[in-house]
Amino acid sequence: MSADSSNVAADEIFKEFKEHSIAAFFKKNRQMLGYAGKVRSLTMLVHEYVTNSIDACEEAGILPEISAEIKQTGEDKYSIMVSDNGPGIPKTLAGKALGSVLSGTKFHRYVQQRGQQGIGASGCTLFANITTNKPIHVKSSTGRDAFECDVSIDIKSNKPLVSNVADVPRDFRGLIVEGEFGSVKYENSDHGVYEYLKRTALANPHASITLTDPTGKQYLFPRSDSSMPKKPKAVKPHPMGLESSDLIDFAHVSASRKVSSFLTESFSRVSHDKVDELKKIATGVDFEKDPKTLTWADAEELVKAFSKVKWMAPETDSISPIGKKQVEAAIKNILNPGFASVAERKPAVFRGGIPFVVEAGIAYGNALPQKQANASAQESTYAGDESFEERGSGKVLRFANKVPLLFDSTNCAITYAVRGIDWKRYGISDFDTEPINVMVNVSSVYIPYSGVGKQAISPEEEIINEIKFAVMEVARELQRYLHGVRNRNMQESKYKTIVRYISQLSGDLSELTGVKKELIEKTLRSLIDSKYKSVFEDGDNSEEGNDGHD
Repeated sequence: MSADSSNVAADEIFKEFKEHSIAAFFKKNRQMLGYAGKVRSLTMLVHEYVTNSIDACEEAGILPEISAEIKQTGEDKYSIMVSDNGPGIPKTLAGKALGSVLSGTKFHRYVQQRGQQGIGASGCTLFANITTNKPIHVKSSTGRDAFECDVSIDIKSNKPLVSNVADVPRDFRGLIVEGEFGSVKYENSDHGVYEYLKRTALANPHASITLTDPTGKQYLFPRSDSSMPKKPKAVKPHPMGLESSDLIDFAHVSASRKVSSFLTESFSRVSHDKVDELKKIATGVDFEKDPKTLTWADAEELVKAFSKVKWMAPETDSISPIGKKQVEAAIKNILNPGFASVAERKPAVFRGGIPFVVEAGIAYGNALPQKQANASAQESTYAGDESFEERGSGKVLRFANKVPLLFDSTNCAITYAVRGIDWKRYGISDFDTEPINVMVNVSSVYIPYSGVGKQAISPEEEIINEIKFAVMEVARELQRYLHGVRNRNMQESKYKTIVRYISQLSGDLSELTGVKKELIEKTLRSLIDSKYKSVFEDGDNSEEGNDGHD
């Protein structure tokens, strides 16, 4: 084949060469956003809107009041309306916030957030476009102005299309988003909307959430704690979490005049003394030159030098875990267990410099049924009324930055950690058949998700180990509780056995001694009741088991 014919072939091939927008990419690959399967797709839609609502309320310092209403409009077709009492969206930004993929306030900030990529709500608009060809209807009030509009996406250009904009009365505060979606299905299962919102209430005890399902039945997930969670602060990246490309990106936008000042001003824990240490190690780097002239070779040498310096641990102001007391309150309020224990680990790091915190809780058995908690919601079903024993046993409740992870559990660090524990050592003979829920939340400025759908945490060794330590801590508390319960049951069995023979023994002793049977029986009962008094007054603490340290 001649050179000319080769060129012709290449020209022919590249006639099909085209550029595509990110919206067009996700139209073809919507499963990467979590839209795979009808039940999962509906849950993901609610998840994206509710997550945005909680984030917005927290940013504004408002206790979230969130309502989700789902109605069936056709075969595998539903409308979803989610409303909140948050700060709302300014009219000028409604289109970009809800109709432009990878637009938002979160991606560039080094701080813990539920959503990070700017895909969520815009992904919902995209999903409506491709399944019903209908726009999302938005109603927003910031307190200063209120408006409504329709939002869709120009998929070819990833640009928002905003129409029917109109001012509305300022008789509410917050955001109301409503859309109609196809290829979805509502189902009461472990992967459905009810379970998602129930777990959201567990991890966000400061939120009040209401669900109205397609039958019109309303479920109330009441607020368990009225204090706002600690607001995470944006911090500078830690040098041990950096790669060469990160260093180049930061350097080329830095306002510093020298590499040395760039390092101290752009990253946490980098002092002038640390720069002096780096100079002795990275001898090939000119620390006096403009950081904008930093080369790839310079960046590689600096990253290698970072690994040879002993650094202070990363700042943790950027992390906001749920809180031990708050988790305890939520577990008791939502799951209503017979026993609960919660542990919070100290901050740790993975990949050298990314800080994270693990919280773990265990809920075992079921207490007495709870009463309707809110007199004003008499038509609603209180979430705590339902025993989780009736819905299955042995569950791992996974969370990342207070967001439930309902899907892709097999390849998740939380699943690896919890399933890797020898539960028999803690009195659990078969995890899958016992009435036990293990709740784990991982909080970090960067959660290493294993996919764009953000439903599983990558099995990083440091994260798995911290989860195991936290779960084993609460498992030891459960072991002591179960030992006490089983000891009490054994004592009660002995008591009943002895009491069964009191009457006959009293009669026999009466015949032998001549003492009245009634007096002997009364004395024997008094002796037995005295011996077993502690069992009935404080059975759980009648006898502590060993603590089962690992």
